[in-house]
Amino acid sequence: MLEVSAGMGAKVLERFPAGAPRGSWPAEEYAAERRAHGEPATVVMDLKSDAFLVVVPTREED
Repeated sequence: MLEVSAGMGAKVLERFPAGAPRGSWPAEEYAAERRAHGEPATVVMDLKSDAFLVVVPTREED
C-alpha cells in the first residue's frame, strides 16, 4: 500500500470500511475498475477511520 501524506495532494474517490467479509476486497476491486478506465487509482488505509480509501493524485492546477 501507498502511504499518502497531507502534502501529497490526493483526491479520495471512494471509502470502504475495513471490515469487509473474508475474501472480499471491494476497495481493490473499485480501484482496479478505475484503473481500467484510465485513472491512476490506488488503495490506501486510513487508520483513524479504519477504512480503505481509493485515491488518485491531484494535479497542480486542481
